[in-house]
Amino acid sequence: MPKLWFSFIHFHEHLKYVANETLHTDSPDLPVCFQLSVLSWLPCVYLWLACLPYLFYLQRNNKGYIMMSMLNRVKTVFGLVLWIVCWADLFGTFHELQQGKTQAPIYFVTPLVVGMTMLLATFLIQFERLKGVQSSGVLFIFWFLSVLCAIVPFRSKIILAKNKLRFTTFYFYFALIGAELILCCFNEKPPLFSDVDTDPNPCPQTTAGFLSTVTFWWFTRMAIKGYKNPLEAKDLWSLNKRDSSEQVVPKLLREWEVEQAKAHSAEDQSTQALYSKPLPAGEGNHVGGESSPEEVEVLLSKKKGPKKASFLRSLIKAFGPYFLIGSGFKLLQDLITFVNPQLLSLLILFTKQKEAPTWWGYALAFLMFFTAFLQTLILHQHFQYCFVTGMRLRTAIIGAIYRKSLVITNAAKRTSTVGEIVNLMSVDAQRFMDLTTFLNMLWSAPLQIMLALYFLWQNLGPSVLAGVAVMILLIPFNAAIAMKTRAYQVEQMQYKDARIKLMNEILNGIKVLKLYAWENSFKNKVLEIRQKELNVLRKTAYLGALSTMAWTSAPFLVALTTFAVYVTVDKNNILDAEKAFVSLSLFNILRFPLNMLPQVISSIVQASVSLKRIQDFLSHDELDLELVDRTNTATDCSVTVVNGKFTWARLRHAQVQLPRKECNLLTCGSLLAVVGHVGCGKSSLISALLGEMEKQEGDISIRGSVAYVPQQAWIQNAILRDNILFGKAYNEPKYRSCLEACALTPDLEVLPGGDMTEIGEKGINLSGGQRQRVSLARALYNEADVYLLDDPLSAVDAHVAKHIFDQVIGPEGVLKGKTRILVTHGISFLPQVDNIVVMVEGRVSEMGSYQELLKQNGAFAEFLRNYSLEDIIEEDGATVAFDEEEEDFPDDALSNHTDMVDNEPVVNEAKRQFIRQISIISGDLENPRGRSVRKRLCSERKHVEPDPEKKLPKVEKLILAETAETGRVKAKVFWEYAKAVGPLLSLFIAFLYGCQNAAAIGANIWLSQWTNDAVGNGTKVDVSTRVGVYAALGLAQGILVMGSSFTLAIGNIGAARKLHCALLDNKFHTPQSFFDTTPIGRVINRFSKDIYVIDEALPSTVLMFLGTFFSSLSTMIVIVSSTPIFAVVIAPLAFIYVFVQRFYVATSRQLKRLESVSRSPIYSHFSETLTGSSVIRAYGRHNAFVLLNDMKVDENQKSYYPGIVSNRWLGVRIEFIGNCIVLFAALFAVIGKAHLNPGLVGLSVSYALLVTMSLNWMVRMTSDLESNIVAVERVKEYSETKTEAPWEVEEKKPSPDWPSHGNVEFSDYSVRYREGLELVLKNLTLSVKGGEKIGIVGRTGAGKSSMTLCLFRLLEAAGGEITIDGVNISEIGLHDLRSKLTIIPQEPVLFSGSLRMNLDPFEKYSDGEVWKALELSHLNKFVSNQPAKLELECSEGGENLSVGQRQLVCLARALLRKTRILILDEATAAIDLETDDLIQSTIRTQFEDCTVFTIAHRLNTIMDYTRVLVLDKGKIAEFDTPTNLLSKKGIFYGMAKDAGLTQ
Repeated sequence: MPKLWFSFIHFHEHLKYVANETLHTDSPDLPVCFQLSVLSWLPCVYLWLACLPYLFYLQRNNKGYIMMSMLNRVKTVFGLVLWIVCWADLFGTFHELQQGKTQAPIYFVTPLVVGMTMLLATFLIQFERLKGVQSSGVLFIFWFLSVLCAIVPFRSKIILAKNKLRFTTFYFYFALIGAELILCCFNEKPPLFSDVDTDPNPCPQTTAGFLSTVTFWWFTRMAIKGYKNPLEAKDLWSLNKRDSSEQVVPKLLREWEVEQAKAHSAEDQSTQALYSKPLPAGEGNHVGGESSPEEVEVLLSKKKGPKKASFLRSLIKAFGPYFLIGSGFKLLQDLITFVNPQLLSLLILFTKQKEAPTWWGYALAFLMFFTAFLQTLILHQHFQYCFVTGMRLRTAIIGAIYRKSLVITNAAKRTSTVGEIVNLMSVDAQRFMDLTTFLNMLWSAPLQIMLALYFLWQNLGPSVLAGVAVMILLIPFNAAIAMKTRAYQVEQMQYKDARIKLMNEILNGIKVLKLYAWENSFKNKVLEIRQKELNVLRKTAYLGALSTMAWTSAPFLVALTTFAVYVTVDKNNILDAEKAFVSLSLFNILRFPLNMLPQVISSIVQASVSLKRIQDFLSHDELDLELVDRTNTATDCSVTVVNGKFTWARLRHAQVQLPRKECNLLTCGSLLAVVGHVGCGKSSLISALLGEMEKQEGDISIRGSVAYVPQQAWIQNAILRDNILFGKAYNEPKYRSCLEACALTPDLEVLPGGDMTEIGEKGINLSGGQRQRVSLARALYNEADVYLLDDPLSAVDAHVAKHIFDQVIGPEGVLKGKTRILVTHGISFLPQVDNIVVMVEGRVSEMGSYQELLKQNGAFAEFLRNYSLEDIIEEDGATVAFDEEEEDFPDDALSNHTDMVDNEPVVNEAKRQFIRQISIISGDLENPRGRSVRKRLCSERKHVEPDPEKKLPKVEKLILAETAETGRVKAKVFWEYAKAVGPLLSLFIAFLYGCQNAAAIGANIWLSQWTNDAVGNGTKVDVSTRVGVYAALGLAQGILVMGSSFTLAIGNIGAARKLHCALLDNKFHTPQSFFDTTPIGRVINRFSKDIYVIDEALPSTVLMFLGTFFSSLSTMIVIVSSTPIFAVVIAPLAFIYVFVQRFYVATSRQLKRLESVSRSPIYSHFSETLTGSSVIRAYGRHNAFVLLNDMKVDENQKSYYPGIVSNRWLGVRIEFIGNCIVLFAALFAVIGKAHLNPGLVGLSVSYALLVTMSLNWMVRMTSDLESNIVAVERVKEYSETKTEAPWEVEEKKPSPDWPSHGNVEFSDYSVRYREGLELVLKNLTLSVKGGEKIGIVGRTGAGKSSMTLCLFRLLEAAGGEITIDGVNISEIGLHDLRSKLTIIPQEPVLFSGSLRMNLDPFEKYSDGEVWKALELSHLNKFVSNQPAKLELECSEGGENLSVGQRQLVCLARALLRKTRILILDEATAAIDLETDDLIQSTIRTQFEDCTVFTIAHRLNTIMDYTRVLVLDKGKIAEFDTPTNLLSKKGIFYGMAKDAGLTQ
């Protein structure tokens, strides 16, 4: 026992000696034993532990081997020398043994262990080379640790140089590990056979060294480049393979398919249990489809519906593992966070002990710096992993949605509009991306809170529980707020969807709104939705302000209750500096997780809403690709339908039934025509053959490939040639013959770039007829076996239609011998087809050849007899006449009938370009030298202004370059936003923020005074005063926070309202020409993405910015006031800060811009795909389009990825500055120890620890603010485009009954499309009496539609004037004018909403009047059959009515308005002859006393008009009665002869 006691005392003495030797001396040293064991073994233990996992990792990730380089040889040699040095040391010890000096065992063990480790390191150097590692992190850390651990022995060896041999070996050892550390910083060459060589601009990250990766140094090159001059797309690095769509999307889809399979199997089991009655055919497998009513009841009665496939699970499986690495980093960082408060407590202790050696202080200061720096590096690695996961998530979700949208059924497509689906892609995918950043906070926040509480307990004991109680009380409060916010979120999304959908339609039909003067009605509809949206936003913002207050005050309230309880519980509890400020810094650590939790929760809330939306969409039914049997070889028929019965949606009963008796539709190689009235199901039949409809019963088979020409041509935004090739290889002769057959050759000669002309969105710079012919040429070029042609001849003029029928479709055409199904209204072609199917109300009523059907004397014969027996005879006559001039025909086709503007009066430069050229050509072609003239023209054409579509991208670039040069342009935009918020309000908000921070500083200074009481006399001064004042200051801060958040919310919402109003107002007042040259996607982008940023992103950014700015400022003030010498350091640090920030902001802003520029194409391509999905499927181009979408997404991520890295790059540098502030605050505290009290040291250092976070957030917020304020800039830009004339001019208002007569006079009237272009109408002078019927005819480009547009002032006069009943129309308001004219436009436009709204948006008329109009337009039968009657919902664009019915709706609108002047842009294209006759007769009877202008394509409709106006090259060529004109044998006579109306 005494022996034990003695040894214990001896040990204690030894410890005391060691402590004196190491701690309590001015030149400290460590015991030799410690140096040899702990310090030497630490690096070795690390390397052996890291070795196994690392070797396993290298085995898995082999990048190919690297050639031996000089660097590698040197490293290896050094490694071996190190091993030899260690052995030398060991042998030295053995030598001493022989000489009789006994050494401790440690002298044998350590050299052995170290030597083995050096061998392992040398082996790793070579193994890494073979596996293609260019720079090793594992070894870098090993060498770094070795050097670090060798510093102390190195110093002590110098001081006590006892043993020569060990001294020498150690010198060598130290030099060599130093050299290895330095060599480790350099990179090896890239591995052989690596695929980096092929990439023109690879991402340097792949080849970056360990240090470069940790500090993101590899990004610096781009930062410098971006600072010097604005980045362009070509400067961006290629996307890393592992982030590209081709790797990311399939990964997710595989997991999702597994999930769906699971769900389906589960569902099948539950279905068997659920249904007593068997399912109707075709309704077995739907997730999210519509269910029959009985089914719904059954499902409701069972609480648990079928198990849905979980999209979340598939996301986790696909991207979880990578994300977990980031989580590992987060865990490390959380643990390191708590080192600094411990160091702070030591530092305060140090300042109290006056006699402590100064090196303690310095050591503590540098330790604080080092831990903070390590924390920075780890944190940013964690962020990098999270953001990359987010980026991959977005890529995968967009890819999945795109792939799904190509195969979704029509019924499912109807449940969500194009706008909503695009929203899934833009907003919902974005939400996931935003969430991944914070997701780790879900476990990290509770962990941090628990650790903080543990340390607090150690510091203050049980009083901490009071603080915990406060926190727990705040949780339900915040939970309630979060729940409410979620509800509002969903509500707001609905309003937003509705608003975007409405805007989309308004922009698509803006021309119609202008012509009808309906803008106000629609503007009010938008504002009504917007108001609801803002109301929800306001409620959300108020809740936000409450929760901000709760979270800002939380740490304070916790501190207050804890301190108050601590001091009052026990008289002996003295609050000294160490306790107070260590607790405070722990409370500050608490603040971050407490602040983040609600944000994370709300992010999760938003993402869960989005998740559900995406999951529902991805679970929609897909088209049954097996619906149409493509393998049928049993019959010799190409297309067979047996007992077919099809429907669009499972519940909608618009069906197409094919008769039971008729087995085969047609045999191989024949031409089948499908005829019938409007809306009888002709197009539906084609859709059924394509497999687009739900099959209820029967069989359908098609043999061979299919080419499809839809009724409304689908044109991509690409060059013309690509539209025709549609992915097939280019074959010159075949291509030329296609163009020739479709009469496109002449059009190409006038297009500005020939077939390389870029076609705008929806084919905007082609006329309707050209689009249709391009669509036909595409089908022709795609050589299929079966051709489904849905009325391709309707949009082209009779002349061209005949050419196309003869050359392409007819018995002698290019397609003879192929199977063709032609839906048509053109009776003249019917005698030449093999078979005719007559459809009536969705059923096939008759079928047979032309002769057979005439003999049967049924509906078809009746239909024919009414029309055109004489027509047909005339046609034959005309054909004979043609034969003589056959060889000239293609030229002629152009000059007479290129149906350009007749078909669609789009005021578009590109077109005008064209038309002017065409009109020159058409004029010149009368002379025999036509060909040479045309050649001459081609050479002249180079001087003509280029096509605006081509110019647009350049314009965008120009705008980019301008704003990207410096941040200077920003000040104005910030001012604009401040003005929108309200200048005074802005100042007041800033003032409130200042006050709130003053209160916080006040509270902390008071606390520091309070802690000094303890030092002064060891007893307590009046506790109640101290606690009272502290509480008062803190509560003041809470109230101010709430006040500032409230006012900020009010200001932001006001700004959002103003900016949206201005944008909307401007867009309704913008002249038509703007919409023709600007893709709709761009305008929609302003209304969706940018308004979303102004509504939601900007306010929170501003809130964060103000918060961080003021807290950084207050930190500086506190540190300077406690250690004034710190002011010296502020200047250089601030300089570096600003310098880094400028670099960063310039680059980051431009990256943001590039990112948003490359974002639009994803969405416009997507909406294009949605509208053309049936064409894409018919041609089997599904995969090519998926690839195209992937390319566009990758292009977008290419600019997004450097954007993330720039944030990391910045973070590491800014936090380094923050860490320097900590270092200097601590150093100066150590230096000024003599005259500083512990309270002040605590105050300044605990503030310094906070500053890193604030600084980092501040730069991030500054740049977020700059990139988000771009939204204001973009919205402003579109709110200030040039507007048209005012809608109402009070002093010139015409009388209410104007125009009472309907006299129209043009006097010397000229017009041009835009400044600097030539005139389209030149000096027209004519006068029309009230009640006259005027037909307007003329060749393409003669200015027919321009003339009607002038009446509506969609084009403003360049000279002369138009007067209506003596009023000069250019003087009155546009609405006063337009509401008094009526037009039946060529392309019928309907808006989604009730039918009644479409007829009468201002609700001016009674129901009786509306029914009367419907009756006169022959729609009343259709409408009264609908259950909803007038409230019949029209879908987006009127999709649920046939084109003909839409045209009749337009007629009904005209009948309702019943103005004195009617303009008819003859829209007979999409209508069968019968309906056409109905319209004509209605116009003749109903508008008898009105002035009617008709732009005629079919001359027979205007033969009985009062007068006919023939325009040629913008001048009046002839103007007289039809009979006089025919006898004059002029232009009109020629046209009539062509149409076969005269002999």
